[in-house]
Amino acid sequence: MFAYIQLRAGEKKFSVRSMCASLPVSESGFYKWKRNRSRPKAWQGLLAEIHKILDEDKENKNYGVERMMIALEQRGIRRSFSTVKRAMARGNLLHGDRRSPDGLTKADKEALKPQNIIRQDFTAEAPLRKLLTDITQIPCKDGRLYVSPLLDCYNGEIISLVMDTNMRKELCIRTITEAYKKFDIQSGAIIHSDSGSQYTSGEYRKTLGQLHAVQSMSGVGKCWDNSRMESWFATLKKEKIYQLDTTKLTVEEVKTIVWRYTFAYYNTKRVTTVNPGGLPPAVYREKTASVNAAA
Repeated sequence: MFAYIQLRAGEKKFSVRSMCASLPVSESGFYKWKRNRSRPKAWQGLLAEIHKILDEDKENKNYGVERMMIALEQRGIRRSFSTVKRAMARGNLLHGDRRSPDGLTKADKEALKPQNIIRQDFTAEAPLRKLLTDITQIPCKDGRLYVSPLLDCYNGEIISLVMDTNMRKELCIRTITEAYKKFDIQSGAIIHSDSGSQYTSGEYRKTLGQLHAVQSMSGVGKCWDNSRMESWFATLKKEKIYQLDTTKLTVEEVKTIVWRYTFAYYNTKRVTTVNPGGLPPAVYREKTASVNAAA
């Protein structure tokens, strides 16, 4: 997988044949991967059908795996118990607790464990399909400011930014819900984070399930699994925060600085090496949207 990502990143500068010769990858294998990467995976198609069933009636949210299998079969879709369970787990649609014979409640930890779906592939073929999030902190005169953004892999745009003086799960939940209020994010969007307790909390995962989002999560202690988000934090701090002595500024003052840098400069004016022609993220999104609308 990583070799394919390297090939795709370098194919505009070097020939595919020469790159394949230096990597343990065949040309045919690379082109097959490139064709298939934009196609929905089987579990994503199944999850879309599951979401349709849940949307038919608000009480359908109580469906477990077995009843969901029956509902799918009524629509001509036959899948195994394990396949349906995996799809529902990725959509955060499984019921978090099971009742044991002794009356105690136990979590199905293995079934609920999020997977690293993106696997360090931070590219996206369309807007609002693959999103990254994390938290960073900035010391201020009157405390610490915690910054929680949501980055679109398609164009590098920060589509949501929530800041507070704590890093509780509510901060992360607001980051996601604000993005869904502002943008038309379709069912099945992947939201990737690290494995912090905020992102493994039941309330956060329930929110993703309600929004029809798919959770992806980095391995414990593997910062490279979310390196593109970390790169944005590094850019923010190098270009703005480290040029100031934030310990002499209040939380509200730093909030304003971060907000202006992000939405009045980074998204709309700053030249980027990610998008064609160096277009700023929001400008590139608007340009591609107008081209697609014309087509």
